[in-house]
Amino acid sequence: MRMSDFWRLMDDEFGSGYSRVLSSSLVLAGVGGRTADQALSAGVPPRQVWLALCDVQDVPQERRLGRDVKPRDNPAAR
Repeated sequence: MRMSDFWRLMDDEFGSGYSRVLSSSLVLAGVGGRTADQALSAGVPPRQVWLALCDVQDVPQERRLGRDVKPRDNPAAR
């Protein structure tokens, strides 16, 4: 998972404002008792941080991969 994917998932699940609050203030046992920001800065993979956040925030399994986004209709691909 790339950092851009991590932030997209965060914003989709929690909203762009609250996701920043969570990442800077919520301490996650799953990443060594650090906040998401601290864990990411320390080199913890974004996927591990995301899953630790999901566990603490009780994000259902079906939303841990993000929203289903319909592909755009591309007439050139027909």
